[in-house]
Amino acid sequence: MPVSGISGVSGITPALPASATQAATGASGGSFGDMLSDAVGSLQGLQRTSSQLAVAAVTGDLGDIHAATIASTRAAVTLELVSTVRNKGVEAFNEIMRMQA
Repeated sequence: MPVSGISGVSGITPALPASATQAATGASGGSFGDMLSDAVGSLQGLQRTSSQLAVAAVTGDLGDIHAATIASTRAAVTLELVSTVRNKGVEAFNEIMRMQA
């Protein structure tokens, strides 16, 4: 049953680059290393944007404090995701190294 009375949200871009989304859905894309590299690049961009908006908020140049809050939260969640993927990768590597041939 569709929900009526709710309009679409505009101006929101995905946190992951298109190549990461394609690789996650099984479409032909780059390698896993390229996907991770793109995700880290995206994280750096989110953190840069968050820092710029935080400085603008502190100096009083920011008209919409919600933009700074959203950018900060988006950067924090993406950082948590990247660190979790890294930890899982290290755990998998250690498990493989413990296997006997």
